[in-house]
Amino acid sequence: MYIEHVCSFASDPCPPRLEPALEALLNQSMLRVEVMDELWQCGSRFFDEPRLNYGVFHLIGVGQCEVVSDALGEPLLLEPGDLVVFPHGDAHRLRAAPTGDAPITRMICGELHFSSHTQHPLKHALPACFVVRATQANGLFRNLSAMMIGMTGAGVPGRQVLLNKLADTLFTLAICDYAQRHADRRGLFTALTDVRICKVLQAVHDRPGDPWTMQAMASLACMSRSAFAERFAQLMKMPPMQYVTQWRVSVAERLLHDRQLSVAAIAEQLGYRSEAAFRRLFKRVSGICPGRIRAARQQAGIRPERCLPLRSAA
Repeated sequence: MYIEHVCSFASDPCPPRLEPALEALLNQSMLRVEVMDELWQCGSRFFDEPRLNYGVFHLIGVGQCEVVSDALGEPLLLEPGDLVVFPHGDAHRLRAAPTGDAPITRMICGELHFSSHTQHPLKHALPACFVVRATQANGLFRNLSAMMIGMTGAGVPGRQVLLNKLADTLFTLAICDYAQRHADRRGLFTALTDVRICKVLQAVHDRPGDPWTMQAMASLACMSRSAFAERFAQLMKMPPMQYVTQWRVSVAERLLHDRQLSVAAIAEQLGYRSEAAFRRLFKRVSGICPGRIRAARQQAGIRPERCLPLRSAA
Protein backbone atom coordinates (compact mmCIF):
# COMPACT_ATOMS: atom_id res chain seq x y z
CA MET A 1 0.00 0.00 0.00
CA TYR A 2 1.27 3.46 -0.85
CA ILE A 3 -0.30 6.90 -0.52
CA GLU A 4 1.00 9.56 -2.87
CA HIS A 5 1.57 12.90 -1.19
CA VAL A 6 -1.05 14.95 -3.03
CA CYS A 7 -3.92 17.29 -2.15
CA SER A 8 -7.53 16.42 -2.86
CA PHE A 9 -8.59 20.07 -2.97
CA ALA A 10 -6.59 23.25 -3.04
CA SER A 11 -8.45 24.52 0.03
CA ASP A 12 -7.80 21.36 2.00
CA PRO A 13 -4.32 20.94 3.56
CA CYS A 14 -2.27 18.03 2.31
CA PRO A 15 -2.30 15.06 4.69
CA PRO A 16 1.19 14.55 6.17
CA ARG A 17 3.15 11.85 4.41
CA LEU A 18 3.49 8.51 6.17
CA GLU A 19 6.75 8.13 8.06
CA PRO A 20 9.25 6.52 5.65
CA ALA A 21 9.81 3.59 8.03
CA LEU A 22 6.08 2.86 8.16
CA GLU A 23 5.74 3.37 4.41
CA ALA A 24 8.57 0.93 3.74
CA LEU A 25 6.97 -1.63 6.06
CA LEU A 26 3.60 -1.36 4.31
CA ASN A 27 5.22 -1.71 0.89
CA GLN A 28 6.84 -5.00 1.92
CA SER A 29 3.90 -6.39 3.91
CA MET A 30 1.23 -8.92 3.00
CA LEU A 31 -1.80 -7.04 4.28
CA ARG A 32 -5.12 -7.77 2.60
CA VAL A 33 -8.20 -5.57 3.09
CA GLU A 34 -11.52 -6.92 1.80
CA VAL A 35 -15.10 -5.64 1.86
CA MET A 36 -17.32 -8.53 2.91
CA ASP A 37 -20.79 -7.05 3.54
CA GLU A 38 -22.88 -4.03 2.62
CA LEU A 39 -25.61 -3.88 5.24
CA TRP A 40 -28.88 -2.08 5.71
CA GLN A 41 -29.89 -2.69 9.32
CA CYS A 42 -32.59 -1.60 11.70
CA GLY A 43 -33.45 -2.62 15.25
CA SER A 44 -31.46 -2.72 18.44
CA ARG A 45 -28.60 -5.09 17.60
CA PHE A 46 -26.45 -5.41 14.51
CA PHE A 47 -23.31 -7.36 15.12
CA ASP A 48 -22.03 -9.74 17.77
CA GLU A 49 -18.98 -11.87 16.99
CA PRO A 50 -16.54 -13.97 18.99
CA ARG A 51 -12.87 -13.10 18.78
CA LEU A 52 -11.70 -13.68 15.22
CA ASN A 53 -8.27 -14.57 13.87
CA TYR A 54 -8.38 -11.55 11.56
CA GLY A 55 -9.25 -7.89 11.96
CA VAL A 56 -12.59 -6.32 11.06
CA PHE A 57 -13.79 -2.81 10.25
CA HIS A 58 -17.12 -1.01 9.81
CA LEU A 59 -17.67 2.17 7.81
CA ILE A 60 -20.94 3.96 8.63
CA GLY A 61 -22.76 5.27 5.58
CA VAL A 62 -26.21 6.36 6.77
CA GLY A 63 -27.65 6.73 10.24
CA GLN A 64 -26.03 6.25 13.62
CA CYS A 65 -25.11 3.30 15.80
CA GLU A 66 -23.22 2.47 18.95
CA VAL A 67 -20.27 0.12 19.12
CA VAL A 68 -19.95 -1.87 22.34
CA SER A 69 -17.00 -4.05 23.29
CA ASP A 70 -15.04 -5.19 26.32
CA ALA A 71 -12.05 -3.59 24.57
CA LEU A 72 -13.71 -0.17 25.10
CA GLY A 73 -14.32 1.65 28.34
CA GLU A 74 -17.78 2.76 27.26
CA PRO A 75 -20.00 2.60 24.16
CA LEU A 76 -18.93 4.79 21.25
CA LEU A 77 -21.44 6.61 19.07
CA LEU A 78 -20.67 6.30 15.37
CA GLU A 79 -21.83 8.91 12.88
CA PRO A 80 -21.99 8.78 9.06
CA GLY A 81 -18.49 8.61 7.61
CA ASP A 82 -16.92 7.22 10.81
CA LEU A 83 -14.67 4.17 10.56
CA VAL A 84 -14.24 1.77 13.49
CA VAL A 85 -11.46 -0.81 13.31
CA PHE A 86 -10.84 -3.92 15.45
CA PRO A 87 -7.37 -4.98 14.21
CA HIS A 88 -7.23 -8.11 16.38
CA GLY A 89 -10.80 -9.28 15.83
CA ASP A 90 -12.02 -8.54 19.38
CA ALA A 91 -15.66 -9.36 20.09
CA HIS A 92 -17.92 -6.36 19.64
CA ARG A 93 -21.48 -5.34 18.97
CA LEU A 94 -23.03 -2.71 16.76
CA ARG A 95 -26.48 -1.59 17.83
CA ALA A 96 -28.93 1.18 17.08
CA ALA A 97 -28.15 4.48 18.78
CA PRO A 98 -30.73 5.13 21.54
CA THR A 99 -31.37 8.67 20.26
CA GLY A 100 -30.70 8.11 16.57
CA ASP A 101 -32.99 10.01 14.21
CA ALA A 102 -32.56 7.59 11.29
CA PRO A 103 -34.45 4.28 11.77
CA ILE A 104 -32.08 2.50 9.40
CA THR A 105 -28.29 2.35 9.49
CA ARG A 106 -26.25 1.56 6.41
CA MET A 107 -22.68 0.34 6.78
CA ILE A 108 -19.85 -1.38 4.96
CA CYS A 109 -18.15 -4.23 6.81
CA GLY A 110 -14.80 -5.75 5.93
CA GLU A 111 -11.87 -7.87 7.02
CA LEU A 112 -8.17 -7.16 7.62
CA HIS A 113 -5.78 -10.04 7.05
CA PHE A 114 -2.17 -9.74 8.19
CA SER A 115 -1.09 -12.67 6.04
CA SER A 116 1.98 -13.70 7.94
CA HIS A 117 2.87 -16.51 10.33
CA THR A 118 5.15 -14.16 12.25
CA GLN A 119 4.12 -11.35 14.57
CA HIS A 120 3.44 -8.43 12.24
CA PRO A 121 4.91 -5.24 13.79
CA LEU A 122 1.97 -3.16 12.58
CA LYS A 123 -0.62 -5.51 14.07
CA HIS A 124 1.33 -5.59 17.34
CA ALA A 125 1.38 -1.77 17.48
CA LEU A 126 -2.34 -1.25 16.87
CA PRO A 127 -4.77 -1.17 19.83
CA ALA A 128 -7.76 -3.46 20.25
CA CYS A 129 -10.00 -0.80 18.71
CA PHE A 130 -9.67 2.66 17.19
CA VAL A 131 -12.03 5.05 15.44
CA VAL A 132 -11.43 7.59 12.68
CA ARG A 133 -14.01 10.37 12.91
CA ALA A 134 -15.20 11.87 9.64
CA THR A 135 -15.42 15.28 11.33
CA GLN A 136 -11.72 15.13 12.28
CA ALA A 137 -10.27 13.31 9.28
CA ASN A 138 -8.71 15.06 6.30
CA GLY A 139 -10.51 15.64 3.03
CA LEU A 140 -8.88 12.67 1.29
CA PHE A 141 -10.24 10.27 3.91
CA ARG A 142 -13.74 11.77 3.68
CA ASN A 143 -13.72 11.65 -0.11
CA LEU A 144 -12.62 8.01 -0.21
CA SER A 145 -15.19 6.92 2.37
CA ALA A 146 -17.94 8.81 0.51
CA MET A 147 -16.86 7.13 -2.74
CA MET A 148 -17.08 3.69 -1.11
CA ILE A 149 -20.50 4.41 0.34
CA GLY A 150 -21.77 5.74 -2.98
CA MET A 151 -20.42 2.73 -4.86
CA THR A 152 -22.34 0.19 -2.75
CA GLY A 153 -25.59 1.09 -4.44
CA ALA A 154 -24.22 1.50 -7.94
CA GLY A 155 -24.12 -1.18 -10.61
CA VAL A 156 -20.52 -0.47 -11.55
CA PRO A 157 -18.61 -3.26 -13.34
CA GLY A 158 -15.87 -4.62 -11.12
CA ARG A 159 -17.48 -3.02 -8.06
CA GLN A 160 -16.10 -5.57 -5.57
CA VAL A 161 -12.54 -5.13 -6.84
CA LEU A 162 -12.87 -1.34 -6.70
CA LEU A 163 -14.32 -1.46 -3.17
CA ASN A 164 -11.42 -3.63 -1.98
CA LYS A 165 -8.85 -1.27 -3.47
CA LEU A 166 -10.55 1.77 -1.92
CA ALA A 167 -10.79 -0.03 1.43
CA ASP A 168 -7.08 -0.83 1.25
CA THR A 169 -6.27 2.85 0.73
CA LEU A 170 -8.75 3.94 3.40
CA PHE A 171 -7.11 1.63 5.94
CA THR A 172 -3.69 3.11 5.15
CA LEU A 173 -5.10 6.57 5.81
CA ALA A 174 -6.68 5.28 9.03
CA ILE A 175 -3.28 4.02 10.23
CA CYS A 176 -1.76 7.40 9.45
CA ASP A 177 -4.58 9.16 11.31
CA TYR A 178 -4.13 6.93 14.36
CA ALA A 179 -0.36 7.45 14.41
CA GLN A 180 -0.79 11.23 14.39
CA ARG A 181 -3.71 11.70 16.77
CA HIS A 182 -3.23 9.25 19.59
CA ALA A 183 -0.77 9.77 22.43
CA ASP A 184 -1.09 6.19 23.72
CA ARG A 185 1.19 4.81 21.03
CA ARG A 186 3.10 1.59 21.45
CA GLY A 187 5.60 -0.53 19.57
CA LEU A 188 6.22 0.65 16.04
CA PHE A 189 4.29 3.92 16.43
CA THR A 190 6.34 4.86 19.49
CA ALA A 191 9.57 4.01 17.68
CA LEU A 192 8.58 6.28 14.79
CA THR A 193 8.78 9.26 17.15
CA ASP A 194 12.46 8.51 17.85
CA VAL A 195 14.46 9.89 14.92
CA ARG A 196 17.43 7.56 15.44
CA ILE A 197 15.46 4.34 15.82
CA CYS A 198 13.12 5.36 13.00
CA LYS A 199 16.11 5.74 10.69
CA VAL A 200 17.23 2.18 11.45
CA LEU A 201 13.72 0.77 11.00
CA GLN A 202 13.40 2.40 7.60
CA ALA A 203 16.72 0.93 6.47
CA VAL A 204 15.83 -2.57 7.74
CA HIS A 205 12.38 -2.44 6.13
CA ASP A 206 13.81 -1.21 2.83
CA ARG A 207 16.86 -3.48 2.73
CA PRO A 208 16.24 -6.63 4.81
CA GLY A 209 18.95 -8.47 2.87
CA ASP A 210 21.76 -6.19 4.01
CA PRO A 211 24.32 -7.78 6.38
CA TRP A 212 22.75 -6.25 9.48
CA THR A 213 24.67 -6.50 12.73
CA MET A 214 24.18 -4.76 16.05
CA GLN A 215 27.17 -2.56 15.29
CA ALA A 216 25.87 -1.62 11.82
CA MET A 217 22.48 -0.58 13.19
CA ALA A 218 24.00 1.31 16.13
CA SER A 219 26.33 3.18 13.77
CA LEU A 220 23.40 4.12 11.54
CA ALA A 221 21.59 5.48 14.60
CA CYS A 222 24.77 7.31 15.74
CA MET A 223 24.57 5.54 19.11
CA SER A 224 26.73 3.17 21.07
CA ARG A 225 25.83 -0.51 20.80
CA SER A 226 24.59 -0.74 24.37
CA ALA A 227 22.54 2.47 24.20
CA PHE A 228 21.02 1.46 20.86
CA ALA A 229 20.15 -2.06 22.00
CA GLU A 230 18.51 -0.76 25.15
CA ARG A 231 16.51 1.97 23.37
CA PHE A 232 15.39 -0.33 20.53
CA ALA A 233 14.22 -3.05 22.93
CA GLN A 234 12.43 -0.47 25.05
CA LEU A 235 10.43 0.83 22.09
CA MET A 236 9.93 -2.31 19.99
CA LYS A 237 9.69 -4.81 22.88
CA MET A 238 12.28 -7.10 21.33
CA PRO A 239 16.06 -7.04 20.66
CA PRO A 240 17.20 -5.50 17.35
CA MET A 241 18.54 -8.71 15.79
CA GLN A 242 15.37 -10.59 16.68
CA TYR A 243 13.36 -7.91 14.89
CA VAL A 244 15.60 -8.19 11.81
CA THR A 245 15.08 -11.96 11.75
CA GLN A 246 11.31 -11.72 12.13
CA TRP A 247 11.10 -9.06 9.43
CA ARG A 248 13.19 -11.15 7.03
CA VAL A 249 10.91 -14.15 7.57
CA SER A 250 7.84 -11.97 7.01
CA VAL A 251 9.29 -10.66 3.73
CA ALA A 252 10.30 -14.19 2.74
CA GLU A 253 6.73 -15.37 3.19
CA ARG A 254 5.58 -12.70 0.75
CA LEU A 255 8.29 -13.62 -1.76
CA LEU A 256 7.38 -17.30 -1.53
CA HIS A 257 4.08 -16.48 -3.24
CA ASP A 258 6.06 -15.85 -6.43
CA ARG A 259 6.78 -19.34 -7.72
CA GLN A 260 9.28 -17.97 -10.21
CA LEU A 261 11.61 -17.33 -7.26
CA SER A 262 13.35 -20.39 -5.85
CA VAL A 263 13.81 -20.76 -2.11
CA ALA A 264 17.56 -20.48 -2.67
CA ALA A 265 17.10 -17.16 -4.52
CA ILE A 266 14.90 -15.81 -1.71
CA ALA A 267 17.43 -16.87 0.89
CA GLU A 268 20.18 -15.07 -1.03
CA GLN A 269 18.08 -11.90 -1.39
CA LEU A 270 17.58 -11.86 2.36
CA GLY A 271 21.26 -12.25 3.16
CA TYR A 272 21.50 -15.99 3.84
CA ARG A 273 24.23 -17.92 2.03
CA SER A 274 22.89 -21.34 2.93
CA GLU A 275 19.46 -22.42 1.70
CA ALA A 276 19.34 -25.17 4.30
CA ALA A 277 20.08 -22.72 7.12
CA PHE A 278 17.39 -20.37 5.81
CA ARG A 279 14.84 -23.19 5.68
CA ARG A 280 15.58 -24.12 9.29
CA LEU A 281 15.36 -20.50 10.43
CA PHE A 282 12.10 -19.92 8.52
CA LYS A 283 10.46 -22.94 10.16
CA ARG A 284 11.76 -22.01 13.62
CA VAL A 285 10.38 -18.47 13.42
CA SER A 286 7.14 -19.06 11.50
CA GLY A 287 6.37 -22.62 12.57
CA ILE A 288 5.87 -23.73 8.97
CA CYS A 289 8.14 -24.91 6.14
CA PRO A 290 8.62 -22.69 3.06
CA GLY A 291 7.21 -25.42 0.84
CA ARG A 292 3.94 -25.50 2.77
CA ILE A 293 3.44 -21.78 2.12
CA ARG A 294 3.48 -22.42 -1.62
CA ALA A 295 1.41 -25.59 -1.38
CA ALA A 296 -1.29 -23.86 0.68
CA ARG A 297 -1.49 -20.99 -1.78
CA GLN A 298 -1.73 -23.38 -4.75
CA GLN A 299 -4.45 -25.46 -3.07
CA ALA A 300 -6.43 -22.29 -2.40
CA GLY A 301 -6.42 -21.59 -6.13
CA ILE A 302 -4.79 -18.19 -5.76
CA ARG A 303 -3.00 -16.94 -8.84
CA PRO A 304 0.75 -16.40 -8.21
CA GLU A 305 1.71 -12.78 -7.95
CA ARG A 306 4.87 -11.05 -9.05
CA CYS A 307 6.75 -9.63 -6.10
CA LEU A 308 8.70 -6.42 -6.23
CA PRO A 309 12.47 -6.92 -5.96
CA LEU A 310 14.12 -6.01 -2.70
CA ARG A 311 16.12 -2.85 -2.61
CA SER A 312 19.86 -3.27 -2.48
CA ALA A 313 22.22 -1.14 -0.51
CA ALA A 314 23.22 2.11 -2.17
